[in-house]
Amino acid sequence: MPIIKPISALRNKSKEISKLVHESREPVFITKNGEGDMVLMSMQEYNRLIDGAHYGKLLEAERDIKFGVKPIPAKKVFEKLRKKHFGKSKN
Repeated sequence: MPIIKPISALRNKSKEISKLVHESREPVFITKNGEGDMVLMSMQEYNRLIDGAHYGKLLEAERDIKFGVKPIPAKKVFEKLRKKHFGKSKN
Protein backbone atom coordinates (compact mmCIF):
# COMPACT_ATOMS: atom_id res chain seq x y z
CA MET A 1 0.00 0.00 0.00
CA PRO A 2 1.52 3.36 -0.97
CA ILE A 3 2.55 5.80 1.72
CA ILE A 4 0.85 9.15 1.11
CA LYS A 5 1.41 12.32 3.15
CA PRO A 6 0.30 15.93 2.74
CA ILE A 7 2.93 18.54 1.89
CA SER A 8 2.45 20.12 5.33
CA ALA A 9 4.06 16.99 6.81
CA LEU A 10 7.36 18.02 5.19
CA ARG A 11 7.35 21.22 7.18
CA ASN A 12 5.87 19.93 10.42
CA LYS A 13 7.19 16.37 10.57
CA SER A 14 10.29 16.27 8.38
CA LYS A 15 12.27 14.06 10.79
CA GLU A 16 9.40 11.55 10.94
CA ILE A 17 9.07 11.54 7.14
CA SER A 18 12.82 10.97 6.77
CA LYS A 19 12.70 8.08 9.24
CA LEU A 20 9.68 6.59 7.42
CA VAL A 21 11.43 6.78 4.04
CA HIS A 22 14.56 5.08 5.36
CA GLU A 23 12.89 2.41 7.46
CA SER A 24 10.20 1.44 4.97
CA ARG A 25 12.60 1.60 1.99
CA GLU A 26 9.52 2.72 0.05
CA PRO A 27 8.81 6.05 -1.62
CA VAL A 28 6.53 8.49 0.17
CA PHE A 29 4.03 10.25 -2.09
CA ILE A 30 3.45 13.90 -1.18
CA THR A 31 0.17 15.60 -2.01
CA LYS A 32 -0.57 19.29 -2.40
CA ASN A 33 -4.21 20.41 -2.25
CA GLY A 34 -5.27 16.77 -2.53
CA GLU A 35 -3.31 16.17 -5.75
CA GLY A 36 -0.08 14.22 -6.22
CA ASP A 37 2.87 16.62 -6.17
CA MET A 38 6.14 14.77 -5.56
CA VAL A 39 7.76 11.55 -4.41
CA LEU A 40 10.39 11.26 -1.68
CA MET A 41 12.82 8.38 -1.37
CA SER A 42 16.11 7.68 0.34
CA MET A 43 19.33 8.21 -1.60
CA GLN A 44 20.08 4.50 -1.19
CA GLU A 45 16.81 3.48 -2.84
CA TYR A 46 17.19 6.15 -5.53
CA ASN A 47 20.68 4.84 -6.40
CA ARG A 48 19.34 1.29 -6.48
CA LEU A 49 16.59 2.41 -8.88
CA ILE A 50 19.06 4.22 -11.16
CA ASP A 51 21.52 1.32 -11.12
CA GLY A 52 18.71 -1.03 -12.14
CA ALA A 53 17.74 1.23 -15.04
CA HIS A 54 21.35 1.39 -16.24
CA TYR A 55 21.69 -2.40 -15.97
CA GLY A 56 18.53 -2.80 -18.04
CA LYS A 57 19.98 -0.56 -20.76
CA LEU A 58 23.16 -2.64 -20.84
CA LEU A 59 21.16 -5.85 -21.20
CA GLU A 60 19.15 -4.28 -24.02
CA ALA A 61 22.34 -3.23 -25.84
CA GLU A 62 23.85 -6.71 -25.46
CA ARG A 63 20.64 -8.27 -26.82
CA ASP A 64 20.65 -5.91 -29.81
CA ILE A 65 24.26 -6.80 -30.64
CA LYS A 66 23.50 -10.51 -30.27
CA PHE A 67 20.67 -10.20 -32.81
CA GLY A 68 22.73 -8.23 -35.31
CA VAL A 69 21.61 -4.68 -34.64
CA LYS A 70 24.49 -2.49 -35.76
CA PRO A 71 25.62 -0.15 -32.98
CA ILE A 72 25.79 3.59 -33.66
CA PRO A 73 29.26 5.06 -33.15
CA ALA A 74 29.49 7.37 -30.13
CA LYS A 75 30.70 10.21 -32.37
CA LYS A 76 27.39 10.11 -34.29
CA VAL A 77 25.32 9.87 -31.11
CA PHE A 78 26.98 12.96 -29.61
CA GLU A 79 26.66 14.83 -32.91
CA LYS A 80 22.90 14.13 -32.96
CA LEU A 81 22.57 15.23 -29.33
CA ARG A 82 24.48 18.47 -29.96
CA LYS A 83 22.31 19.23 -32.97
CA LYS A 84 19.10 18.45 -31.07
CA HIS A 85 19.96 20.46 -27.96
CA PHE A 86 22.16 23.22 -29.31
CA GLY A 87 21.06 23.41 -32.96
CA LYS A 88 24.52 22.74 -34.32
CA SER A 89 27.09 20.05 -34.95
CA LYS A 90 30.70 20.14 -33.85
CA ASN A 91 32.86 20.69 -36.93
